[in-house]
Amino acid sequence: MRKHSWLAAAVVGLALGGTATAQNISIGTGGTGGVYYPLGGGIAAALSKYVPGMQATAEVTGGSVANLQLIQTGKPYIGLSMADAAQDAHRGEGKFASAKVPLRTLMVMYPNRMHVVTVEGSGINKITDLKGKRVSTGSPGSATEVMGFRVIEAAGLDKDKDMTRERLGVAESVNAVKDRKIDAFFWVGGLPTAGVTDLANTPGLTIKLIDHAELVGKMNAKYGNLYVEDVIPKTVYRGMAADNKQATVMNILVAHEKMDDKTAYDIVRTIFEKRDELIAVHKEAANFRLESQKASATPIPFHPGAAKYFAEKGVKLN
Repeated sequence: MRKHSWLAAAVVGLALGGTATAQNISIGTGGTGGVYYPLGGGIAAALSKYVPGMQATAEVTGGSVANLQLIQTGKPYIGLSMADAAQDAHRGEGKFASAKVPLRTLMVMYPNRMHVVTVEGSGINKITDLKGKRVSTGSPGSATEVMGFRVIEAAGLDKDKDMTRERLGVAESVNAVKDRKIDAFFWVGGLPTAGVTDLANTPGLTIKLIDHAELVGKMNAKYGNLYVEDVIPKTVYRGMAADNKQATVMNILVAHEKMDDKTAYDIVRTIFEKRDELIAVHKEAANFRLESQKASATPIPFHPGAAKYFAEKGVKLN
C-alpha cells in the first residue's frame, strides 16, 4: 500500500509542480461523436511525441463539466471546456456550487457552435416548438447541457415541464432521432461535428437546424458576455435549406492553477508549433490562433507558463 501511495503522489506531483523525469498527463475531452475527443487525441499524440518525458492520454468523458471535475481532483489533468462551464467552475456556481475549481487558461481554442437539431417532418420550426416534444439536452457532465438549459430558459420554456427530456451525448442523440425516439437534440461543438454529419447523410432524413441567435442578448444579460450571435453555413451539413443563425461560445484549454510553469509552457508551445499536425486530425485546429489569445476571450485568468509563451510571440493578453 505504501508503494502504491507513493506512486499516486508522484503522478499528482508531476502535474502540480513535481520534478520527476517521467510525466503522465490525461486530457479530458468528450464523447466519441464530437470534436473534443479526436482533437484531444491529436493533442495527446503531439505532447507525447514532442515534449521530452511526457506521456499524454486522451480520455472519453461527458464533456466540459466532467473535465472540470477531473481537474478539481488535483490529479494530472488538463481539459477542454466551454467558457461558460469554466466560468461556473471558477466562480463556484451552477454545478460547482459546492466548491470552486482553481483553474487557469492555457489557451483559447476555437468557437463552439450551438446546434439545435431536428429533421423535416418533426413539426419543429422554432425554439418554442420544442414544447411538448421529446428532446435531448446533452449528456450529464456536458457543457451542452449547461448552454442548452440557457437557450431553453431564454426562449421562455421550462426544461422540466415543457418537454420530455433525455440526457444523451451527440452520437446517442443521432441514433435516437433515427429511431424516432426523440424529436430534437441540443449539441454544442465545432464544425463539422461527426455525429451531426452522420445524421445529415442518413437516407430518408433531411436535417433541420433551428435558429436561436435572437436569444443571445437574454443569455448574456443573465450570465455575462459569454455568447455571440453566429452562423452555421448551410454548406456544412448536407440538406440544410439555409444558414443557421445560432449562439456561439468559445472553447478553452484549462489546467489546475498549481500546474508548474514549465509544463504549461511546453503544452502551449507544442500545440502551436505542431498546429498543422492537429489540423490534419480535425480542421477546427485551424482556429488555434495567437491573435485569439486575449483576456477578454476567456473568463479564466491565463496560466503564467502560457502567458510566458504568448509574450515571447508578441501577444498582449490584456
